[in-house]
Amino acid sequence: MKRKVSVAPMMDCTDRHDRFFLRLISKNVMLYSEMIATKSAIHGDRKKILSYSPEEKPLALQVGGSNKKELSEVAKIAEDMGYDEINLNLGCPSKKVQKNMFGACLMKEPNLVSECINEMVNSCKIPVTAKTRIGFDNTEDFDYLNKFINKIKDAGCMTFIIHARKAILKGLTPKQNLNIPKLNYEIVYEIKKKNSDLEIIINGGISKIEEIKNNLDKCDGVMIGRAIYQNPFFLADIEREIFNVQNIPSREDVTKELLKYLEKEVKLGTRVNHIMRHAVGLYHGQPGSKNWKRYLSDNMMARDSDFQKAKHIMTIVQNNEKVNQTIA
Repeated sequence: MKRKVSVAPMMDCTDRHDRFFLRLISKNVMLYSEMIATKSAIHGDRKKILSYSPEEKPLALQVGGSNKKELSEVAKIAEDMGYDEINLNLGCPSKKVQKNMFGACLMKEPNLVSECINEMVNSCKIPVTAKTRIGFDNTEDFDYLNKFINKIKDAGCMTFIIHARKAILKGLTPKQNLNIPKLNYEIVYEIKKKNSDLEIIINGGISKIEEIKNNLDKCDGVMIGRAIYQNPFFLADIEREIFNVQNIPSREDVTKELLKYLEKEVKLGTRVNHIMRHAVGLYHGQPGSKNWKRYLSDNMMARDSDFQKAKHIMTIVQNNEKVNQTIA
């Protein structure tokens, strides 16, 4: 499965409603779930935690954990539920995640990670991939990263998503870890050069079409997080410029389809704000953006928002489209 561009797993962002919304704009990017802890996947409400709409595919489940038996079980669950890939989180730096031995702190434990990956690979037929950082704390060293990746490769993982920043495990919040450690793309390019047999996907700070193209010259794929969550219609440019798709839905088309989904979900008990919060950035950088955000804020972001208010949103959209056509 060749993935040129994918949307990063983001906690409290890439839930099933967001993924459905993003898929209305792009049919070609690879989508990832939020990180799901192994215990939640095994013992929690599986329908609530792991279910998705068929329209979201291709779709990967990202899992957090370090117990090889649990990870093996979740890999099989992911396969049985029809996910296209299972991805092990080796990059999240949060204190809570570290406490449970998930995420970036596992970069210190290559033998343990190798055992976990091996168990996962042996329990399912879907690809087992890893998302990691380039280093941690005072360790930002090509040899360490290369050995770490090769250890995991020997366990059966052939695809690595590498966030081109190290993780600071003490003293920085997860949000600060997205900005303060400096980007080092060169170390990722070097990993690809030395490991031509591996699929290397680069992640971190990529927010423009030219940056995607430049990185696709050096790596097999690009993963983008915040730039797409904040400006979802960036996916329309990606469809056009990277996947050569000409028939791109308009924002109006996307909103109409989202409202159909919203009506169906509300009848099943989903709250309006759980879906519409993901659409706040639809008019990012466009005339009418303030009107759109204000309407959502005033009518669709409260816990008890009424679906009837959603019907009036098309007036805002149509006015915005008229303004944009006039400018064009």
